[in-house]
Amino acid sequence: MITELLDIARRAGEAILDIYTTADFGVEMKSDDSPLTLADQASNAVICDGLAKLSIQYPILSEENKLIEYSERKDYARYWCVDPLDGTKEFIKKNGEFTVNIALIEGGRSILGVVYIPVTDEMYWAEKGSGAYKQVGADEPVTIHTANYSDSDKGLVLVCSRSHLNEATAAFLEKYQEPQTLSRGSSLKFLSIAEGDAHIYPRLAPTMEWDTAAAQIVLEEAGGSVTQYGTDDPVVYNKENLLNPHFVARG
Repeated sequence: MITELLDIARRAGEAILDIYTTADFGVEMKSDDSPLTLADQASNAVICDGLAKLSIQYPILSEENKLIEYSERKDYARYWCVDPLDGTKEFIKKNGEFTVNIALIEGGRSILGVVYIPVTDEMYWAEKGSGAYKQVGADEPVTIHTANYSDSDKGLVLVCSRSHLNEATAAFLEKYQEPQTLSRGSSLKFLSIAEGDAHIYPRLAPTMEWDTAAAQIVLEEAGGSVTQYGTDDPVVYNKENLLNPHFVARG
């Protein structure tokens, strides 16, 4: 399904860019005080329509759809986990750091993921056991890999959220020798590690499952990991509470 998923993600990105170039994003505030724009809704419509036309059908859990009760989804063997516009705040700021995220979940783990950056036309994807890939525009896809490093190395690059740098994250940075920080929005933080531009991403603040599912499999297939903070246990999906635990992503 990769070819079809890449096409769906690219078309969703085009729908986002159509609104990105306008003066009115139609910004509303959701019940959790997070922003919702016309672009979130347009991208979601493209993705849900595209997934509904695939030859193999799975349920869709999307940030912008009505949430499915745990009593129903706990029995899912596989389902799509979608964030049609990851980085809505970055979209509103017009800094380009937002993505389209589509993941397939099986047994609580991401087994396939696509992350698309509309502004730069960069596509990332991975399937469990098959490696991680990047394609820029119409160029040939290339395999991507994380960097090799030791926690004791000087000058490691720790990537942080552009919108969420708190005291706990600052304390985490102090564990490293002369760390450099790289601020990036949305799933770009995972992608920076997946292609070796950064080493560690501590996320000691709230995220939802759809924020991380697609990028996690890309990072894992590139050689990295996404583990619950303070443990070696991976971040898992389809929990009763869709809020992620704090985690650390590594190369």
